[in-house]
Parts: sequence; structure tokens; C-alpha cells
Amino acid sequence: FPFPYTPYRIQEQFMEALYGALEAGRVGIFESPTGTGKSLSLICGALSWLRDWEEKRRQEEARLLALGAGGQDGLTPQQARLGSADTAGQPDWVTAFVQKKEERDMVDRLKEEQIRRKKREDRLEKIRHNVHLKYAAKRKRCEEDEAKRLLQLSKEALSQGAGEDAPDLLDHDEEELILAEYESEEEKKVASGLEDDEDDLEEEHVTKIYYCSRTHSQLSQFVREVQKSPFGKDTRLVALGSRQNLCVNEEVRRLSALQLINDRCMEMQKNRHEKKSNEENEKKRRVSRTVCPFYSYEQMQFLRDEVLVEVQDIEQLVSLGRETKACPYYGSRFAIPAAQLVVLPYQMLLHEPTRNAAGIKLKDQVVIIDEAHNLIDTITCIHSAEVSGSQLCCAHSQLSQYMERYRKRLKAKNLMYIKQILYLLEQFVAMLGGNVNQNPGCQAVSQTGTVLKSINDFLFQSQTDNINLFKVQRYCEKSLISRKLFGFVERYGGPASAVKTNKENQKLAGLQNFLLTLQQGSDKEGTPTSPPVEAEHNQLRTASPLMQIEGFLSALTNANQDGRVILNRQGTVGQSSLKFLLLNPAVHFAKVVEECRAVIIAGGTMQPVADFREQLLCCAGVDPARIVEFSCGHVIPPENILPIILCSGPSNQQLEFTYQTRDLPQMMDETGRILCNLCNVIPGGVVCFFPSYEYEKQVYGHWENSGLLSRLAAKKKIFQEPKKANQVEQVLVEYAKCIQRCSQTGGQMTGALLLSVVGGKMSEGINFSDDLGRCVIMVGMPYPNIRSPELQEKMTWLDKTMPRAAGQAPSRVLIENLCMKAVNQSIGRAIRHQKDFASILLLDHRYTRPAIFNKLPQWIRERTQVKSAFGSAFAELRK
Repeated sequence: FPFPYTPYRIQEQFMEALYGALEAGRVGIFESPTGTGKSLSLICGALSWLRDWEEKRRQEEARLLALGAGGQDGLTPQQARLGSADTAGQPDWVTAFVQKKEERDMVDRLKEEQIRRKKREDRLEKIRHNVHLKYAAKRKRCEEDEAKRLLQLSKEALSQGAGEDAPDLLDHDEEELILAEYESEEEKKVASGLEDDEDDLEEEHVTKIYYCSRTHSQLSQFVREVQKSPFGKDTRLVALGSRQNLCVNEEVRRLSALQLINDRCMEMQKNRHEKKSNEENEKKRRVSRTVCPFYSYEQMQFLRDEVLVEVQDIEQLVSLGRETKACPYYGSRFAIPAAQLVVLPYQMLLHEPTRNAAGIKLKDQVVIIDEAHNLIDTITCIHSAEVSGSQLCCAHSQLSQYMERYRKRLKAKNLMYIKQILYLLEQFVAMLGGNVNQNPGCQAVSQTGTVLKSINDFLFQSQTDNINLFKVQRYCEKSLISRKLFGFVERYGGPASAVKTNKENQKLAGLQNFLLTLQQGSDKEGTPTSPPVEAEHNQLRTASPLMQIEGFLSALTNANQDGRVILNRQGTVGQSSLKFLLLNPAVHFAKVVEECRAVIIAGGTMQPVADFREQLLCCAGVDPARIVEFSCGHVIPPENILPIILCSGPSNQQLEFTYQTRDLPQMMDETGRILCNLCNVIPGGVVCFFPSYEYEKQVYGHWENSGLLSRLAAKKKIFQEPKKANQVEQVLVEYAKCIQRCSQTGGQMTGALLLSVVGGKMSEGINFSDDLGRCVIMVGMPYPNIRSPELQEKMTWLDKTMPRAAGQAPSRVLIENLCMKAVNQSIGRAIRHQKDFASILLLDHRYTRPAIFNKLPQWIRERTQVKSAFGSAFAELRK
């Protein structure tokens, strides 16, 4: 395998196993601890396979083409004579002919494909070498901008009445420069799009690798690794993202909420298509406002080729889009068919409608899902949906007004569906104990609490089981009703321009103001730049409630056994909600596994693996023989890590942090004493994980009162994990600075202590390498909240559908697995490279139970020491 440096032995093993899995078309679960160069192994292993695969296909094609060239005219005269002479041989003659015809067709197809590929390769080669071509498009853009500027200047000159010949000049200018130029580009789009580039539009999808990860930053990191790898120069890679990340139209970007950005973008495209038809009778002002200047077919084709020539990450793609005045969001999609490696976020690949919209075809392709330890939760989240009472009421109010206003213009079928949707909304609100015709904020709910129902029961009790939800869903998709409604509310429903004619409308205005109070309550950070009315208007635009509700309706079309509906009744109808919970993620993963040639699920800590095998793959109908597992150790020498399970503290208090015992003062004191002792001997940074925010707060308060905190603070500066995501970066920077300062100056302060929360912002994707994490402490066992109705439902469902494993109920296994996944994620943060070293302390004697102990990652488990008393543990740590 080509590699930028000499790979570790485990990297070689990883690549060999990966290559084998791709070659054999398997579903692989790959675990390689963080810090062992997993990304590079994935890149070099997978791209080596792809290169060999393409080479094999080329040889096969060449062979067939050579054969085709040899026997071009079908049958030799000898064969024909033989066939006709020998009556019994006639079927042979026929079969031979049919076979020949098939071969000929195949050869023709291959020839076409070759021509197409040649064309594409020539085009990309040209761009690689021809700098002129690169700048030609840029120059054309500059000329257009200049023309626009001149026009603007002349218009201003005209309005001031300066110069006598100005009007004449402007007219000429307007005709020549603007209309012709812009119009021609539109026409050109149609002409060239449908004639010259026929093969471009229907470009075949070459065999490729789809690589997904959770966050955009992880994807960017991966792309940078590709750039550094031996494949960086000649791999056609495209990075996909959401409009929020890729849009370069400032006016649209300012909307900041994803839903709004999507809506506005679609609206602008619609305007572009309408622009052609209504050009004459349309006011020019509106057109120019709402057409996106970056959505230009020509420029996007240019961007597509640029992207394929050189590996670019999202940031580079965006700046390239700005420079070339082309939309990166759509431009990158044009590049999918020809790309060899497509890098994209989870949601895009795992959610079928999004996948189809992006033009991703999985048939016979390879999918690699990285950072997949949360794959099951992710799929569950993507396909679960929640709507609040206020959204339901608001949608009902908007839709009924829409219907009133356009009743005369709507076709019967439209009317029928709108009435069905209104009826659904009415019944859903009734299920929450409310009435759609009253302000949801003023209706108190009589029985508060949470109720779970199966899908069928929910539909039956809300008396909506007679409505075909599949048809309603299809209607919503095809008619784009939510977008039409959105436009309608934009036009008539905004507080600034509310048309208060009939009672209906007044009700709407009241509702709108109510919604505004809700909105402003939830996002305090309005857009500071815009004036108040504008701000209100923007706030309102986030309330496109029918969109959310469509998601909920489509969730209700899942099979009855695969999900549950949760009715959450709180305070008022407006605050109450309906939530759909997906219990069986395998139904949505099945499609991916069926269509793909091979699927690789990879992560730093995939332990416990059984979850993936049973809940995801076997339930999705994957043949157990098709599943391969690979797990490798770490690259650090054994003496560089010291994992200890500590059963009791310095005053011999047994460590057991159950819900019942963890609040006892003596438990909190003991935890504090352990930390005090450790901070005395451990240099640099210590990271301490608590099971929840609440518990962390409670312990912190207790230490403050007992004076323990000030003793701790003498040795280490104390930092707490913030609850807000946007403050995490700042806390980490301060934490790192403090450690650096202490190591340089010496003195009594030896570093910093970071109090963190399992599953919080710090437990994933953040590296405590070297001095930032010399010791990681896990206080207790972070079991999930077993009283949550959603978890209870999942447990019941597992017990019903899954076999008992090793005498344990599946629900019990789930709880343990969730706990240990969280632990493994958190403690894996400290060792980040071959020369790193750290100690890991698990404070709870329950970690010694075999079922739990065996779920630790193998490389940690092999080196773990169990200490019943604090003294010997402390001695080991000192060493």
C-alpha cells in the first residue's frame, strides 16, 4: 500500500483487512483506537482497492473490445454453412447468433463509455494545464460586473438629470449589456444544457467510495489527510455539505436558520424558471431581487471541473465558489458522477429523501461510515420527528386561511387534500387535549404527563386511521404545499403587513404575535443588524410549521412495530408535543446495505460491537457470513498507559456511585480526597468526567462548602465544562494556556483540572493529547436515565424482538452497552499518538464485574489493574 511514511504494523493489518472486505463485498465493523492513524489507513486501503479495481475493469474492457474487433461481422461463412446444412444444429446457430449480438451490444456500450471517459479525462487534463481557461471564466465575470456597475452609474446619473445625452446612452446600455447578456446566459443554459452537454447531464456514475462522518470539521480533517496522502494528487474528490455550509449568497446566508436558507434558495430557483416565462409582464424590480446570481449553469460546470481536478475541502470549495461566482452547493453535486471519493455528512447518506435529492446513487458503490460508534442513535434521531402544539395550531390557522382565500381557484383534488391535512391537524391537537381554534398558549392541559402509543393505536384513537398517510405525504411532496403556504404567510401574515380584514385574519395576527413571543423567548440572539420590524419578520419566517409536521406525518408511515408515538402533555397545549420515536433503525439501514457493494462501519472505539451486529445488521437482513469484524490494538508501548479500577478511596469508603448512594456527603468527600491526592502528583492536565451536569454541579457545590475546592485550586486551576456549545472552544483554549504557563514557570500550580460530563461537549472529538490529559478520571458509571419513557419503550421492544444473549435480557445488555460506549468514548481521549502517556482511573467497584470489564476496549482492558485499596493504586500512579 502506498503510504506517506512507514506505516505501523497495525495499520498494515487494518489496510489488508479493509482491502479484503471491499474485494469480497462484505459488511465490516472496523475498530482502530484514536491516535493509531485510522483515517490514513482508511484512505490508503480503500483507494488502493479502488485503483486496482479500475485497472481490472480496464483490462477486462480492453479484452472484450479486442474480441469485438476480431469477430466484427458476426458469423463466419463456415459457421453459417454448417448451421444451415445440419438441421439439428440450427438451435446452435441461433444461440450463437444471439450470443454474438449480446457481445456486440456490450462492445458498443463499452466503446461509448470509453469515448465518454476519454472526453471527461481530456476536459480535466485541459483544465490542469491550461491556466488561460481557468481565468477566461473569471474574466468574463469581471466584464459582467463592470457592465453592471456602469449601468448603475448611468442610472444614478439619469436620476440626477446630469447630462443631456445620458438617457440615450442608458437605453443603449441597458439593451446591449444587461438584457442581452443576462438573457443570453439564460438561453444558453437551456441550449447548451440540452444539446452539447447531453452526456454531461446523464453522466454515468463511476465506481466510487462514499465516506461519511458526523461533523463538518471531521470531514475537513479527513480531506486534509487525503491531500497529504500519496493519493492526494490524482484522486477526484468532492466534499458535499448543507446549504448552510456551502451557500455563498450573502443575502441568503444571513438567514442563518437552515430551514429558511433552504426555502429561500428553492424560491430563487423557482423565480429563475418563472423569469423566462413572465419576463414581459413582470415588474423588473422583483425579478432582479429574487434570482440568485450564483446559480449559473455555465459557472457551476466550471466549478465542477475545478473541484474534480484538485482535492478541496469545504472551506476551499466555498472560496472557489465566491471567486468564480458559482454555487458550491449545486456545483459540488454536479461533480458526484465522475468523482472517485465523495465525502459527506451522515445525514445526507442515511436519510433516503436527502440522498435522492443530492443525486447519490448507492448501487454497487462502497460506503465507509467513520466515527460510527453512535450510528444506531444517529439513524434513530434522523428518522424521529417532533411537533409542538403551537406548531400544529399555527399550521392549521395558516392553512385554513390559505384555503379560504383561494377556495375559488383550487382544484377539487387540492381542496380534498388540504381538508384532510386540516382534519389531521385538528385531531392531533385534540390528542394533546386542546382545540385548534383557540390560542394554544392560553389552553391549559388537564392531564399532564407522558403517554406512549403504538402507531396504529395513535391513528385509531385520533380517528385518523381512515386517511391514507402515504397519499397525503406524496401530495405534500408533489404539490410543495408547505412552500406555497410559506409564501402566503410571508405575503399576508407578517406583523408588519398583516391584512386584518376578516375575523380569521385577526385570529392569525394574534397567533402570529404569540408565536413571536415564543420565538423570541427561545432564541435571544436575534439578528442584531436588522431593524426591529425586519427582525420580527425574520423571527416569523422560522415558523414554517407545516415542514416539521410533514416530517412527523412521514414518520407515521413507518411499520407499526418499528416505532412509537409519544404524547408529551405539559402545562399548555402550545408547550405540549407529539414525538415519533423510531425503535428499529435497521429498517432504514437495510436499503444502504442491500444496494452497496460493501459497507464499512469504522470507529476509534466500537466496543461493545454486539449492538451493531444484532440491532443493525442482522435486523437489516444481512447474512452473518457477510459480516467481518476487525479490531486492532494501540501503537503505544504497554508502559505508556496505566488504567486502574479503584474500588475504595483513601478513607476506605467503598466507591459505588448508584442513584441512591452518590448523593451521600461521604461519597462526594471521598471523590474530592481522591482528586486532591492525584493533583498533588500528576503534572499537567487532569480531566474528570461526571455522569451528568446535575451531579457535577452538586459535587462542585458540596466541595465549595466543605473547603475542599480551595485545596484543589492550590494545585490546579479548575475549569468547568460549559453548557453552551459556543463557549466550549474558549474554555479549552484557557485550559490549554493555563497548563502551558504552569509547565514553563514552575511554582506551586502544576496545571489545570477540567470537570467534564460524559456525553457532553468534551467527551467526543476533542483531543487531550500530551500535557492536556495526563490523567482521565471517570466518576461512577454513566448509566442512561432508565426512567425516560423513550428508553423504557426501546428496552421493552428489544426484549420482545431480540434473542437473549448469554442468559442476559437484551434490555439489560442495552443499558450496559450505552453506559460502556460513553465510558470508552471519554477515556479514549487521552492517548493521541505513539509517544503519548496517561493514566485512566475508573472510580467504582462495579467496573470489575466481568460483563462490564469485557466491554472495555481490548487495548485498555489488557493493561488494566484492579485495586481494592487506594494506597497501592496511588503508589502505581506515582511511578
